[in-house]
Amino acid sequence: MVSIVRVGELARRTGVTVRALRYYEAAGLVVPGRRANGYREYDPIAVRQVEQIRSLMALGLSVEETRPFIECLDSGAESGDVCPASLATYQRAIQQLEERITRLAEQRDGLRAELDAAARRTMRAQPGRRRDIAAVDPATLVGAELPELELRATDGSRVRVRALGQGRSVLFGYPLTGRPGVDLPEGWGTIPGARGCTEEACGFRDHHADLLEAGAARIYGLSAQSSGYQREVVHRLRLPYPLLADPHLMLAAALGLPTFDVGEMTLYRRLTLIVVDGRVEHVFFPVEPAGHAEQVQRWLTEHRL
Repeated sequence: MVSIVRVGELARRTGVTVRALRYYEAAGLVVPGRRANGYREYDPIAVRQVEQIRSLMALGLSVEETRPFIECLDSGAESGDVCPASLATYQRAIQQLEERITRLAEQRDGLRAELDAAARRTMRAQPGRRRDIAAVDPATLVGAELPELELRATDGSRVRVRALGQGRSVLFGYPLTGRPGVDLPEGWGTIPGARGCTEEACGFRDHHADLLEAGAARIYGLSAQSSGYQREVVHRLRLPYPLLADPHLMLAAALGLPTFDVGEMTLYRRLTLIVVDGRVEHVFFPVEPAGHAEQVQRWLTEHRL
């Protein structure tokens, strides 16, 4: 005796909604019989048909593109993809995907070329910004009051460095973040203390939650790069904290922070300040990029307010 399947049971057994079954029915793919009272009754093969539709749609085929497979099952085949029409549908779908992948790859390469060109223009805009900064011994910065300056942040806000907010603020300065061969000055890797900016920024990213748990109220990165360039960096590296743009090195000039020259640019040396109530509480200098975020975390843990 042939087991008849009701619509609710078919939905439960195949994991689809009754609404989806009615859509398949309207498309002429999985068609039930009707009892005198109007109830839908499906032949047992309907389970395989619906499962076939689901598996093919999960691979990206449309409902209509599953038709050859359903017709193959209706013909008595053990599998819906052994018939010539089904195999042709596979081949056509693969070809369409390959064409789409080619188009997407071309779009990606075009966007990457535009990004690289924009990055080069950004770096070319920097020459002429060399500054003479009278640096002090970083150890003497402890207790220094931060100046009344506003710096633009990558989240769109303007940050008053003397009023960063309650609790401890971590402010780490770094030279610049870029990609070798694209937007880093020639010979960058040979400059002492220049390399490692991305590693340092990513360290503060990866340990962001740990730093907040250890007592940091907020974290900022600081460089002489433009805010527009920094926003690309925040997006590319998925940084959970904002970067502050100081292209004129105003904070360095006000506090005597260490800088260095490369080409026509003056950049921040790597240095981290712990700031409380508008004053420098602690200074990390010199800074090794690898493991620096953990170093700051340990200090915060050992010196909880």
